[in-house]
Amino acid sequence: MLAAARGAIIPSVDSENAAMLLRRLAGIRAGAAVLDALRRASPAGTGVYLVGGAVRDLLLGDDPLDLDLAVEGEVAALARALGGTQRAHGRFGTCTVTIGGMRVDLARTRSEAYDRPGALPRILGPADIGSDLRRRDFTVNAIALGLAGADRGRLLAPGGALEDLRARRLRVLHSESFADDPTRILRLARYAARPGYSVAPDTRALAVRALSQGAFETVSGERIGVELRLLAAERDPVAALLCARELGADEAIEPGFGLAEPELARRALRLLARQGDRAAVTLAVALGGVRHARRGPLLHELAFPAGLRERVLEAAGRAAALADALQAARRPSEIAAAVGRLGPDTVALAGALGAEPAARRWLSELCHVRLAIDGRDLLAAGVPAGPAVGAGLAAARAAALDGRAVEAASQLEEALRAAAAVAG
Repeated sequence: MLAAARGAIIPSVDSENAAMLLRRLAGIRAGAAVLDALRRASPAGTGVYLVGGAVRDLLLGDDPLDLDLAVEGEVAALARALGGTQRAHGRFGTCTVTIGGMRVDLARTRSEAYDRPGALPRILGPADIGSDLRRRDFTVNAIALGLAGADRGRLLAPGGALEDLRARRLRVLHSESFADDPTRILRLARYAARPGYSVAPDTRALAVRALSQGAFETVSGERIGVELRLLAAERDPVAALLCARELGADEAIEPGFGLAEPELARRALRLLARQGDRAAVTLAVALGGVRHARRGPLLHELAFPAGLRERVLEAAGRAAALADALQAARRPSEIAAAVGRLGPDTVALAGALGAEPAARRWLSELCHVRLAIDGRDLLAAGVPAGPAVGAGLAAARAAALDGRAVEAASQLEEALRAAAAVAG
């Protein structure tokens, strides 16, 4: 099968399917803008193709998140015709245009070579659409829909790609795919976790072999980190990390890394609902088996943004102690005191570790409690600026959480009493 996938790009005779895709594309705001721009600005005979995930999604009846265009020529004229917000990228001669909130990426069709395993590809030069499709990761992402030029209204794909898509089967285009770009292994896990998808046995074997030969050691931590964050941001991040675990990709990132306790992650995500960072919670659970001293350095090596790095480390490092404190809390004010300034990700994981009732109450109810007074009310009542104001507001909030001071007047009374004790 790999030899067949590596063969010639085959124009599909399924013109009815291609016509359906053009209609669906025209129904998307950014897609309609692309088709209109091509009518106005595409040089005669220049091939322009919708490629990659957008074609895959449209064929499966899903809405694409973004559009990728491959152009057999210069992209500048088409980018100008599209208008919108434009951003050029120097290394690969591509351009991104944002239309109606949807990203449209334009790139000249090209052929590439890898000078060594794990290296970024070297552009050999402009090429036809066939060469461009053969450089892609999986057959289901190597299908093109002709939008302009001789192939307008035709589907082009490597042999077996359309059959793979119908079966939602993930298959690489050649046997050195994972050696060329080991990050494709994490991409494989990400796609495999989506409903209905499976990994072709030969592709699975190639991924496992590449990892056993140290594939991740040939690529930078930053590139691994990018794919890991995309994986953790999937709709079902637990399933995605479990797919990575089945391949052995998690332990290849770091000994001890991975979802050894998937149910713990699922419980935490159910508690979190939509309040926090689902990726941070899942990654915190995956980080649990990593030596404490290695956690921060690992996330730094993977080039995690500072905010995400702090959320993951906080949840991984402090959730267990918070769980004990929440289990000991008896009043809402004690729950709030235990949580302090910890984020919802840490609270959700603490709940999953055994403090579910208190964590659920905090996340669904108590964290939303707001005072009807503020520091200005205390100052106006004669409280001197300084620690007394903070103590007064803390007392008022505790009383409000416990239901003893619901109205502004009773909250102010509680605050003044506590402030007076501090002021002496």
